[in-house]
Amino acid sequence: MSFLRYESYRDSGVTWLGMVPNSWDVSRIRHLFEIKKRISGTDGYEVLSITQQGIKAKDIESGDGQLSADYSKYQVVEVGDFAMNHMDLLTGYVDISPKFGVTSPDYRVFSVRNKDVCFDKYFLYLFQAGYRNKIFYAFGQGSSQLGRWRFPTDEFNNFEFPLPPFGEQRAVVSFLDHEIAKIDALAAEQHRLTQLLSEKRQSVISALLTKGRNDAVPMKDSGIRWLGQVPAHWEVRKLSSLSTKITNGYVGPTRDILVEEGVRYLQSLHIKRNRIKFDEPYYVTETWSQEHKKSILEKGDVLIVQTGDIGQVAVVPERFVGCNCHALIIVAPVRHVVSGEWLAWTLNADYGKHSLLSIQTGALHPHLNCGNVKDLYVPLPPLAEQNEIVAACEETTEKLDGLIAEAQAAITLLHERRTALIYAAVTGKIDVRGLAESRLEEVAAE
Repeated sequence: MSFLRYESYRDSGVTWLGMVPNSWDVSRIRHLFEIKKRISGTDGYEVLSITQQGIKAKDIESGDGQLSADYSKYQVVEVGDFAMNHMDLLTGYVDISPKFGVTSPDYRVFSVRNKDVCFDKYFLYLFQAGYRNKIFYAFGQGSSQLGRWRFPTDEFNNFEFPLPPFGEQRAVVSFLDHEIAKIDALAAEQHRLTQLLSEKRQSVISALLTKGRNDAVPMKDSGIRWLGQVPAHWEVRKLSSLSTKITNGYVGPTRDILVEEGVRYLQSLHIKRNRIKFDEPYYVTETWSQEHKKSILEKGDVLIVQTGDIGQVAVVPERFVGCNCHALIIVAPVRHVVSGEWLAWTLNADYGKHSLLSIQTGALHPHLNCGNVKDLYVPLPPLAEQNEIVAACEETTEKLDGLIAEAQAAITLLHERRTALIYAAVTGKIDVRGLAESRLEEVAAE
């Protein structure tokens, strides 16, 4: 959809803003808003948090809140106040509070000086664009590496915003509320589609790996929880009887062993959805790797995440042969009986995930140990059938993952359009007055 522009523009004199419509003013934030400094001094308030989903009261019982009930140094936030995480210009946010409560002293609380001049929602869109478009980021100070890239008070007060006539502020908000609702609805549909496709992917693969490809074959009770019936000609065997080695990678501090380049060193973060993804590279020296030979990887070895994201499993393909690994359980299959690909796919299926999670130990830091993993039961078709089912899993995954990727790409484009549309409307790059008036007429007619 293309949009009209205003008939004439002038230079705003503000670098980030550029040209603005001739009828618009430009004003510093200090003239539009007043920073509030109201310390609660008492206990018992609701604690408000700011996220990109809006301001909400923290749920202390669920752990999403403060352990202490002493809010005496917190700032009071009244309904209609702006609350801003000005200490984190990269991932922080800003919103108008629908609640009365208190918030961290590190947040900035402010309100409109003159409601006849400033329409709150228009400036909320402006402030949020300042975060989403990283406009404020260029004016920040601190350490971005430590996540403390803050918006100093002087920079905030002197920051210049466009100031359209009040009626145009309302028109921009009316237009954006309508358009953003449509974009968000489309994005929600695509998100739901990715969920349905992911569920179908898991369901189809789990059925292939526990029931086989032929629905007509006789079945038998496996005698194993979560597995149920399996084809009558399949075996069900302990993992220890299907492997020549079950061991674990190096477990210990890594700060003294990692180097800039050398032997690739796989960790749990590299194991996702039955694949090894070496997006974040880690290396050890050849000498160190040879000193820890038991965790040097061979083709077809199966890697099981031992701590952290338990339930993630992947097989070692040719390109990762010779790598070493950290805190991963390594299963070397008896190759004339079972393929590594079959084991990896089976452990990634619902049955495998449930089985792995059921044997984790440690309440505070859940983990797997090799002794328990050895006793896992695995459904075992003949080797030729294993290969056929693995090929069917790969084909199903490729097809459904392609559809998921398309839906995710659509979501990304919608989010980009949302961000661009808000910025264009609140800075006057497009003229939405007529569109907003048409929308108001539609609402009135309804």
